[in-house]
Amino acid sequence: MRPQGYDYDTYSRLAGPLTEPPGTAYQVQYRSLLSKESHRIRAVLLMSLAPVLSALLLVYLVWPSHWTVREGGARWLVAFDTVMLVSIGLICLFMLVNVTSIAHATMVARDPVPVRPEKGTRVAFLTTYVPGKEPLGMVRATLTGAVRLRHDGPLDVWLLDEGDDARAKALCAELGVRHFTRAGVPEWNREKGVHKARTKHGNYNAWLAMHGDAYEYFASVDTDHVPLPNFLERMLGFFRDPDIAFVVGPQVYGNYTSPVTKAAESQQFLFHALIQRAGNRYRAPMFVGTNNVVRIAALRQIGGLYDSITEDMATGFELHRRKNPRTGRYWRSVYTPDVLAVGEGPASWTDFFTQQLRWSRGTYETLFKQYWKAPFRVPPGRLLNYSLMLVYYPMTAVNWFLGILSCVLFLWLGASGTQVSSAVWLMIYSDAVALQIGLYLWNRRHNVSPHEPEGSGGLAGMIMSALSAPIYLKSLGSAMLRTRGRFVVTPKGGEASPDRLSTFRIHLYWAAILVVSLLASVHFDHTHAAMRTWAVLALVIALAPVAVWLWTGVRGRRVLRLRAEARARTRARARADAREGLGLPAAGAAAAPTAPATAPTTTGGN
Repeated sequence: MRPQGYDYDTYSRLAGPLTEPPGTAYQVQYRSLLSKESHRIRAVLLMSLAPVLSALLLVYLVWPSHWTVREGGARWLVAFDTVMLVSIGLICLFMLVNVTSIAHATMVARDPVPVRPEKGTRVAFLTTYVPGKEPLGMVRATLTGAVRLRHDGPLDVWLLDEGDDARAKALCAELGVRHFTRAGVPEWNREKGVHKARTKHGNYNAWLAMHGDAYEYFASVDTDHVPLPNFLERMLGFFRDPDIAFVVGPQVYGNYTSPVTKAAESQQFLFHALIQRAGNRYRAPMFVGTNNVVRIAALRQIGGLYDSITEDMATGFELHRRKNPRTGRYWRSVYTPDVLAVGEGPASWTDFFTQQLRWSRGTYETLFKQYWKAPFRVPPGRLLNYSLMLVYYPMTAVNWFLGILSCVLFLWLGASGTQVSSAVWLMIYSDAVALQIGLYLWNRRHNVSPHEPEGSGGLAGMIMSALSAPIYLKSLGSAMLRTRGRFVVTPKGGEASPDRLSTFRIHLYWAAILVVSLLASVHFDHTHAAMRTWAVLALVIALAPVAVWLWTGVRGRRVLRLRAEARARTRARARADAREGLGLPAAGAAAAPTAPATAPTTTGGN
């Protein structure tokens, strides 16, 4: 069910009104976001100055005359000085790459011009179900939304049931939905590959093998997403362009109640409001599995959905490397900012960290297993766009590690790769960060979320991105060690995994290192302001999720206690009113003594 009080109708038409395609051969047309702005000079200044100042900070810190020189110092300390210099340089370089990526996306972001769909196309709408992992009530809401979709042509709604569940089949019969299961079919339940057992991509590929020939396109949403009635109307028109392989929309969270869910949606602002729109410039936004429409012929060309923990990103990458055999041009994709499905987000820290772990691990797998093929099979602009998207998780992870490493080396050993003025460093650093935040805030006008209040600065999203850095580092370590990544179904249907102190064990581990290091700096008198500032900021990041969890727990218990007291007072008043209506004394009042009606009598014998 979609929450009430939000203007989903308006946000489902952010790309503009539907138009008629031209009479000539149709190709998707776009409108630049920057061209529609009245204050473009301000944006251009931010896009220019933010990278320039970040570059100035990098050059200042690693300038050769600022390198630490130790006369007669121990060799091991000189080696650590070199480690510090390299770490500081990489941190500033990654900062420069990040702000350049945002500036680039701001400059090239664009929206597609929607066109009316071609009539008579054969479409299947798919969603999956895992019995025991997902509540059937949630599946009902998704399927109910699906059967209300508007489409001028054949449309079948399918439930892809992993367990051949009797209740699921009964629900399908009730709603007029077609039921599919691969349960009990060995060739569709393998240990790995496109038909891997207990995976989303394996489920979809089994359906594709059995029923894909009957349709031209399939539309799909995750089980926790409810599509809006105009879902197909707003997406299918782009397929008039014969080179479009898939169309995707943004992800928003309808369970917009808990602090974690609100912050998690805000965290995705840059990706859905800006990065994906920049992908339109190169005709290659990323494939997002939460809500999309796919050309079945294009998917068959690459053998189905790709075997990965994040099958959507991996599948999109494979499609963008291939050419349409009919036209000889590279397959393209479209991102529409229209909110056409409303889903559920993580409602607890446990679920949020699990989600971030999975997403980052999938990105690392794409980098390690697929990216090396791109330079020879992808146009330069498309390669640049994918590179900027894929480096986010590893840069954030490595930045966290290098920042902690630098703090530890200085606070314990006094290692120093560069000797600069604290005042100058803080001035340049604060100005560079201020310009980055200014660029971020300027782009908030392009937000696609119907939930966040207008004018919101997105502070919660920025904080959540920072809090995720230790998770990305853990994921990177697992990927490099080749440990097995597994898909974990996030609790849905209003449920959430419980948070415990162990939920934050990764953050607490880094917090302990920083606390001990800060204490060591007092003992050894290693007191450089810049390094202590970094250490304190990192400590705040490490402890912030624990503090929020404790605060929300105390607040939640207080709210429950106040509600219980209010209910008790209400029941007491109701009982008092009832007794008064019956003419009875108030409960707890002592009955007044009454005189006997007659004097007592005594009887005696003779």
